[in-house]
Amino acid sequence: MSSTFGTLFRVSTFGESHCAAVGAVVDGVPAGMQLRESDIQPQLDRRRPGQSELSTPREEKDLVSILSGVERGLTLGTPICLLVHNRDQRPGDYREMEAVPRPSHADYSYQMKYGIRASSGGGRSSARETIGRVAAGAIAEKYLAERFGLEIVAWVDGVGELEGGMVDLEGITRGQVDATAVRCPNGEAAAAMMQLIGSVRDSKDSVGGVVRCVCRNLPAGLGEPVFDKLDALLAHAMLSLPAAKGFEVGSGFGGSRMLGSAHNDPFVQKEGRLGTSTNYSGGVQGGISNGEPVHFRVAFKPPATVSLPQKTAAFDGTETVLEAKGRHDPCVVPRAVPIVESMAALVLMDLVLRQEYRSK
Repeated sequence: MSSTFGTLFRVSTFGESHCAAVGAVVDGVPAGMQLRESDIQPQLDRRRPGQSELSTPREEKDLVSILSGVERGLTLGTPICLLVHNRDQRPGDYREMEAVPRPSHADYSYQMKYGIRASSGGGRSSARETIGRVAAGAIAEKYLAERFGLEIVAWVDGVGELEGGMVDLEGITRGQVDATAVRCPNGEAAAAMMQLIGSVRDSKDSVGGVVRCVCRNLPAGLGEPVFDKLDALLAHAMLSLPAAKGFEVGSGFGGSRMLGSAHNDPFVQKEGRLGTSTNYSGGVQGGISNGEPVHFRVAFKPPATVSLPQKTAAFDGTETVLEAKGRHDPCVVPRAVPIVESMAALVLMDLVLRQEYRSK
């Protein structure tokens, strides 16, 4: 199973949804950076379950421990092991699903690939796997913020048919995003989204949504032609997330309906550097950052595990009706926000190290 992401900055995640612990091993962290658990915990707190009535009621504090690679608060340049214990495990909730694969979940495909699978919670296909990504991403983000003043901010841009409205890409902050439980900075849209998610939850169903992200203060020149383009690596990172089904950068699919003369981003002088007056490119041209904010969107499907009765078939082909048990998010996008930010940080950190290696 491929559980490692990155080249010079490598992250390997480990653990299943209901095993003893989950986490990550991070290799390639530069030596001499100040790092403590308190630098990592805030993003894990934003990702953890049980934050509000909009998320799964599973109670996990998700407290991280640094097991290696740091001494007296400084990174050693050696692999950093990050561990988070699973405390609120209920594998018994999944006993019925040992014989019945959940519709649109990974139960069937994992069984077909390996001939065995984790019997509860989806195992590695569970969103609990993303704890390691978020912890590692917090390390990458700290380095990038200290080195470049990099800012990565994601927010909920849509839930179901509801849209989040216009947002100032240059000014949006995480404080504004976290002002509502649904993590949409538009108050009116957020209220409608929360009402929709609550209604879906009460009806034992689920709903999908969209997360948008902006990365500010990137230097120009990040990205590797031809196959490791910045936007290609971002797409790889985002589509590796549980429930992710779509990715677009800049104007995305909307740009396909524009004329080239309207879509082109004219160059202008900006504070001593060349910049662009518009940003339909999303900060990426030819797969390389151009110094403008990089912005993209990620579409997430409705969570597959719902408690409504569903006609389906067991592994042996017997027709049955499944009413899934367990604790699950009615909509993943509010908790996906820090996960998207973390994966963006991992991509950018790896490309920064590649660029620095090239210049030596």
